[in-house]
Amino acid sequence: MPKLSRKIELFTESVIARMSRIAEASGAINLAEGFPDFPPPQAMCDRLSQVAQEGPHQYSMDPGAANLRQAMADCRWQFTGQTIDSEKEVVVTCGGTEALMAAMMTLVDPGDKVILFSPFYEAYSTDALLCGAEPIYVSLREPDYTFDGDELEAAFKQRPKVIFLCNPSNPCGKVFSRDELLVISSLAEKYDTFVVIDEVYEHILYEPTEYTYFSTLPGMYGRTLCCGSLSKTYSITGWRLGYIFAPPEITEAIKKLHVYLTISAPSPLQEAAITGLRFGPDYYQGLRAMYTRKRDFVMKRLDDIGIGHNVPQGAFYMLVDIGGYGYDDDEAFCRDLAEKVGVALVPASTFFIEPVHHLARLQFAVRDETLEKAMERLENISILKK
Repeated sequence: MPKLSRKIELFTESVIARMSRIAEASGAINLAEGFPDFPPPQAMCDRLSQVAQEGPHQYSMDPGAANLRQAMADCRWQFTGQTIDSEKEVVVTCGGTEALMAAMMTLVDPGDKVILFSPFYEAYSTDALLCGAEPIYVSLREPDYTFDGDELEAAFKQRPKVIFLCNPSNPCGKVFSRDELLVISSLAEKYDTFVVIDEVYEHILYEPTEYTYFSTLPGMYGRTLCCGSLSKTYSITGWRLGYIFAPPEITEAIKKLHVYLTISAPSPLQEAAITGLRFGPDYYQGLRAMYTRKRDFVMKRLDDIGIGHNVPQGAFYMLVDIGGYGYDDDEAFCRDLAEKVGVALVPASTFFIEPVHHLARLQFAVRDETLEKAMERLENISILKK
């Protein structure tokens, strides 16, 4: 038999997926895989029921149904004040995963360099490698996960084609301040670099943090690709509805690629999602209040147990300190935690280019009773101490 593609050798199985399988096999509470375990808003479910009877059930337009793209543009204006041309500046994708890969494939040639902040969501480095790009890593430093401006400029001096930015950040929940984003924008302009922003957690923020949309900064709209998904905002990760906002000349190129990746996102789900995009401010305020309550509950319980953690400013993740239990291998610790304590986390080494083995990622987008049970089990974490 011929050999498989050498691309397969560039990456391993997702550690997040592996921990989820371990959680299922051991009966552990899954705080590893980052998705809400509660249903979408009822209005969206009701609309989906109607669509199931009425349609559409066939392909939509390749870049997304026209009414969904207009709803996305209207929602974007609500939060950024930017007027988006839904025909020329929006592409609907099969989830944020396709949006990120399509952005990378559109911008990057083999041999180009791409800046990634570490820690990073594991798909970013994989996307870069699959495109034949060379990642340049810039450290986000504990405890606040800030970057060093000189280190960042040294990366830009290598003339990267793109910088990827997750804001709010998975896995640490960092939200880049306006001042930090201005540093990045000035370097992107100075070194003529594209900026790809993963904004999937844009509506999950914690006071007093304020969110700055990168594309609204002076001079940045023309070089920024804003990628995102409806998955986390409306608890519909299985609907697979992502998007890219970009200038017309970039969007036109993405459309050509998107046709050969997935053709179009699921038509019934596109139609039902419009209901959510038309929600008013009360929905987003309620979303933040719900996640704030969950975050604060988890932090207090971890403090009571004596487990260190960072304080996320956005998203629904935090990094917990597992360094005091005598393990050199964070994946071995997380496996034992799932099998012996009954709570599954993600070993954070999968997110870092640096040799970090004292952290694990915890996600708290689960029902209150699930969080309560998980915290009760974590009270027994001392049994793992060597």
